[in-house]
Amino acid sequence: MKAFATGSLGAAVLGYSFTTYASSTSKKENGVKKKVLMKVGCQTGGTTKENLEFKARNGVFNIDGGAPKYIKGVGWNMEDSLAKKEACEKYGISLDAYHFPLSSDGIDKVEFPNIMLGKSPERDREIEILQQMISVAGKTGVYCLNYNTTILPVLRTGKILDPNRGNTYDHAWNYEEAIKKNEPLTIAGIVSIDEMYERITYLLDRLIPVAEEYKVRLANHIADPPTHPGFRGITRWNSPDVFEGIKRFAKLYNSPYHGFNLCLGSTAEGLKDPKNEIIPIIKWVGERKQIFNIHLRNIKGGMDNFREVYPDNGDMDFYQVIKTLKEVDYPYMVMPDHVPQHPDPGSSNQAFAFCYGYIKAMIQAVAEF
Repeated sequence: MKAFATGSLGAAVLGYSFTTYASSTSKKENGVKKKVLMKVGCQTGGTTKENLEFKARNGVFNIDGGAPKYIKGVGWNMEDSLAKKEACEKYGISLDAYHFPLSSDGIDKVEFPNIMLGKSPERDREIEILQQMISVAGKTGVYCLNYNTTILPVLRTGKILDPNRGNTYDHAWNYEEAIKKNEPLTIAGIVSIDEMYERITYLLDRLIPVAEEYKVRLANHIADPPTHPGFRGITRWNSPDVFEGIKRFAKLYNSPYHGFNLCLGSTAEGLKDPKNEIIPIIKWVGERKQIFNIHLRNIKGGMDNFREVYPDNGDMDFYQVIKTLKEVDYPYMVMPDHVPQHPDPGSSNQAFAFCYGYIKAMIQAVAEF
């Protein structure tokens, strides 16, 4: 116990941070050096030996570790969370975040469906379990939880071959094609924007006080993609105007633990001109200190019609994006998200390795300006 209390893991549990920021310095206009605090991160692969070695080989020393073991009806296992921290520390990796079991898979596949279905008293018990998970995260030094408040899953209509990038396949969305499928309502039926926000606030009214107690940031992911109101009966919380949706959600609570897992790909999917419209959004949310995680995913296209591509191959200028994140003193992870696929073995790892190097280079590039 003495060794634990004086070690880096023990210090993390007691509330101290030993995270080493992969930071560089840059000059302000007045000549004062300014740190670039953001660092490359990732949310894939968990905390296995193989994955941690892969991350370390690619210079990734901050991760979202997935989640500890789940004890049904109780919550997360404390010992497993501690074990994940220890596994990461062996490779000099900081376990910065977990995923809440409120995913983007759609209401029929999440662990706790009654929260977004708005069903009481079932949702009250589910929220109690989430409260326990926040406490475990905070007690074991994991100070960010990424989550979703969605009913529909991630929406795509197909794949598009890109022969110019080694015959990779880009996932795509076309609203007109989706309408032609005439898919039925979900089990949630028809849910208006006000009903969506009632369910979100019912959840967060009960989670944010616990998050504040344990100093755990709750980072909500943009619904992917923003779509027209009433698609399959659902109006997403950030539709149809994604920036206005972000503002409404951001203003729900004046708490340093209420913010966003700001997925730039999902945000861009709701814009007509992603290259120019994304920068004011980053500035607005970043200046409020409500960006807790960044998904650096690029697209070609925009609202109603897009395809996901490599970070250097889309419409957004990620040099300007990273530069803007530096300007608002963003201090957390910048991670790849969805990546193009191909049939060769190791497809995902190949794509992610490219993305890690790209992000690290971009961070270094903006450091001098």
